[in-house]
Amino acid sequence: MPAIEHFITKKIKKAEVDEYFAKELKRAGYGGVDILKTPLGTRVIIHAARPGIVIGRHGKNVQDLTNILEEKYEIENPQIEVSEIEVPELNAQVMAERLASRLERGTHYRRAAYSILRRIAAAGAKGVEIKIAGKISGHRARYKKIREGFVAKCGEPAFLYVDKATSHAILKKGIIGVTIRIMQPTPILPNELELKMSPAELDALE
Repeated sequence: MPAIEHFITKKIKKAEVDEYFAKELKRAGYGGVDILKTPLGTRVIIHAARPGIVIGRHGKNVQDLTNILEEKYEIENPQIEVSEIEVPELNAQVMAERLASRLERGTHYRRAAYSILRRIAAAGAKGVEIKIAGKISGHRARYKKIREGFVAKCGEPAFLYVDKATSHAILKKGIIGVTIRIMQPTPILPNELELKMSPAELDALE
């Protein structure tokens, strides 16, 4: 198999597994998956806000997931590990699922979006952007963006510090798409200056 085809197939399989976990582990606060090839098999690291739900009683859920990864997705000797998300409010996948869940329960999109935005900002994020698209009001599809703080859209800061995720809310009037971008609480950005001297020391130099 050519190298390009190999990597494309690998990415497609990871996307399929991620989509399956997002559906099956919604109650566990699913936040993403890492799939790593090792000499002994394949490490599958599931990130979740509530690891106990992923593991299940006596590890039953993990065993069921292992069997599905082997039989349905043909992953060689999967070894599942569960990693707890320490701050779920800074994980875009978790918050996108929560917002979609609120919309499905009938909460008005503005109230639900601003509630999620405030929780993310309170957790220390440098910036938040929430986009809701679909028939959010009326019979025509449109989108609404709300943001707070700074969210990088390009360059190295966007690649390193912005967590992005998409989820969907299934309503009677149609599917509502939810996209969340979270600028992580990084120590300092490339365009920011950090003073090594105190204001008193600077005054002394003048």
